[in-house]
Amino acid sequence: MALQLSYQLLPLLLLLITIHVSATYPRSIRFGTMRRPTRTQESDLPPEFVSNYYRQTLDHFNYKPESYATFQQKYVINFKYWGGANTSSPIFVYTGEEDAVTLDIPYAGLIVDLASRFKGLLLYIEHRYYGDSMPFGSADEAYRNSSTLGFFSSTQALADYAQLITDVKKNLSAENCPVVAVGGSYGGMLASWLRLKYPHIAIGALASSAPILYFDDITPQDAYHAVVTKDFREFSESCYNTIKQSWWEIDRVAAQPNGLQNLSNIFSACSPLNSSEELKNYLAMAYMISAQYDNPPDNPVSKVCGAIDGAPQGTDILGRVAAGLNVSFLGGGSRQHCNYVDDFKPTNKSGWTWQTCTEMVMPIGHADNDTMFQADPFDLDNFTRTCEALFGVTPRPHWITTEFGGHDIKSVLGNFASNIIFSNGLRDPYSVGGVLEDISDSVVAVYTKEGAHCLDLENASPNDPDWLVAQRQKEMKIIETWIEEYNAKLIKKTGNRIGL
Repeated sequence: MALQLSYQLLPLLLLLITIHVSATYPRSIRFGTMRRPTRTQESDLPPEFVSNYYRQTLDHFNYKPESYATFQQKYVINFKYWGGANTSSPIFVYTGEEDAVTLDIPYAGLIVDLASRFKGLLLYIEHRYYGDSMPFGSADEAYRNSSTLGFFSSTQALADYAQLITDVKKNLSAENCPVVAVGGSYGGMLASWLRLKYPHIAIGALASSAPILYFDDITPQDAYHAVVTKDFREFSESCYNTIKQSWWEIDRVAAQPNGLQNLSNIFSACSPLNSSEELKNYLAMAYMISAQYDNPPDNPVSKVCGAIDGAPQGTDILGRVAAGLNVSFLGGGSRQHCNYVDDFKPTNKSGWTWQTCTEMVMPIGHADNDTMFQADPFDLDNFTRTCEALFGVTPRPHWITTEFGGHDIKSVLGNFASNIIFSNGLRDPYSVGGVLEDISDSVVAVYTKEGAHCLDLENASPNDPDWLVAQRQKEMKIIETWIEEYNAKLIKKTGNRIGL
């Protein structure tokens, strides 16, 4: 199925939803990243951002002959603000997530502001199996089968980061420079886990929109869709009711003679619909993305509901929903300029699909009548069958909590963790799986009621609301405390003064 879609928004669609399947298969994880509507070419980056490649170990945890293989891992470095190794100026490491690291650099403005304020070195590390960091020489070979994909995991990625950071510091004679990890979404999870697993590598971590508690039964399955529903319902009760009623109206029209063709016409599909499920999946995606990125100044939820409620007098339910789709993240453009989008059927062997089929098993689903969506509960058995059909692997739904923890998080992290900021915007559906209460004096939750996904990491603007400015200032102040404490201990240890 393909609906109207502006060219600029196609990459966002492809990145945000990795398995969005037809009715024959269960819908899987809808894990958003901080991707933005336009892709950035590396040549567009300012000249101070310099790409490098590191010969990375393929398998950090075995001593079999194949474990000695390596691959070229990409990283980007920026010395513009750095005070130098002899001043013990900090190193801010961007923990890359599920795409090329160069795509995030133009938008992740907070980490640049941190470097400017604290005379820091900027180091962006690309996640293995994404972007240019492909084992076995190419994406085709890396994704060939489960044997070549078997080295693709969060634990291997964290070990990559630890090894690369150590080597960069050694090459720069910067062993005494403190490292602070910064990441958003999955990258935020990695930043927090890097601090937990490698506290000798990173003195602290800023984890933005990191749903580390959306595993096992820690967070209710329907929590994500409940927040999407809340976002829409708070803006407009009539908009919420229209969306809630539209699913059955789509099924009713689809069951009529020429029903699918009629639906294709109503929603200006670029090619005929094969089922009502295709349309419903697409609409659900539009609502979820709009809520997840319901950040100012665009606030897409208000645009969607404004179009639905503002449709001409007498417009029926489907006409109003179609009007909302046209202004959503997945809408825009004209029929003549529409672009064709994959159906997100289970042939999509993307990197994040592999990760959700192996360890990142987030049981997101919802029952009937508890959200504005039709019932779509998470079924581990169906999910397992999908993953076995795709990759020949069986998911490990409890591995993340075994490896990184999650249950009784306040007690556990309160006993041994330190120097982590978990930041969230409560309009982000993934915030429900985040840490929203302070765990200790140094493992803290910083959130805003108004913001959504990864907003605090984005470039500052003169038009930013006061609550967003305050959130970023609070995060910077906390990080400043970490750096001061580190340097005070370093002076005591070495007897040398440090100039920042």
